Amino acid sequence: MTTTTPYPPDPHAPHNDAPGRIMAREMAEQPTVLRRILSDGTPAIRKVAQEIAARNPRFVLLTARGTSDNAALYAKYLLEIRLGLPCGLTSMSTTTAYGARPDLTDVLVVTVSQSGGSPDLVASTRAAREAGAITLAVTNNPDSPVAGVSEYHLDIMAGPERALPATKTYTASLLALYLFVEGLRGGDGTPAQVLPDLAGKLLARQDEVRALAARYRFAERMVITSRGYGYPTAKEAALKLMETSYIPALAYSGADLLHGPLAMVDNVSPVIAVVTDGKGGEALQPVLDRLRGRGADLVVIGPRHQVAQASAGFVLPTEDVAEEVQPILEIIPLQLLAHEVTIARGQDPDAPRALAKVTETR
Repeated sequence: MTTTTPYPPDPHAPHNDAPGRIMAREMAEQPTVLRRILSDGTPAIRKVAQEIAARNPRFVLLTARGTSDNAALYAKYLLEIRLGLPCGLTSMSTTTAYGARPDLTDVLVVTVSQSGGSPDLVASTRAAREAGAITLAVTNNPDSPVAGVSEYHLDIMAGPERALPATKTYTASLLALYLFVEGLRGGDGTPAQVLPDLAGKLLARQDEVRALAARYRFAERMVITSRGYGYPTAKEAALKLMETSYIPALAYSGADLLHGPLAMVDNVSPVIAVVTDGKGGEALQPVLDRLRGRGADLVVIGPRHQVAQASAGFVLPTEDVAEEVQPILEIIPLQLLAHEVTIARGQDPDAPRALAKVTETR
């Protein structure tokens, strides 16, 4: 399911019959989508945030699947760092399969879903509301079942997304969640105003990404790592690579990578490090040093000084960009990378095998 709002087509989006054209067009729409949320969506997001803040939730539970789960993880970092509010990711099967009914009085339950149509998300959200939770749905479809069973709803305003790999709905979800958290804390979201223009500049660097993709055409596996706000980006990048190119891509927090999985990294194992410019990047530094010491094929997505120390990379325009909004930019070259690697391997990223746009888990 997708929203029926009649958004105009992006005049800069590519129009051709090549493989991956739908995914490419939707990636190209991201600057427009981000501007739309900032200009048209902010008042509604702020109103919902103010109403929920007035109810003083005691902690937050986030419910999601797939790409939306990575967006929810980003929200977890925001809520805990920016608000100091305890926050967790739900295990829906405790409710949908085992019938558990915890006391959720005064708990904020946020369900993040591009389509808002998966039965387990609907059932879990309904059960949470019945258990006393304040329920908020964050979707791309105001008429979705999840929105219908929730007390509050945020429309991410991304417009119809037809490619199976979610791209614009992911960055739209991140921005909507960021603005919501800022609304809870009484902020105005000013750091996000730079994002649409910077996103457009990143998308214009597709040739750089295409050259980088040549490194991974024959990769048998990949490791993607980050820390802090960048960790959801690492998980989303791994998901995009797996669902489009079928390369096994393992995402680890840098701290977890050192606790065992580092043993599988050698001088032929591709490693992508997402280095957020800020405290997360500082925390990742010992991991980067260990990876270089093992002779890993290390590619860095991040600040110029970090890219200069790696075997290859992509420089992000993070100067004067607040760390908490950098993930909205970090994922864009990695979306492009998944697209380009998939095409280089002779596959079509628009239509990964065995996938559907709405995954009906129960």
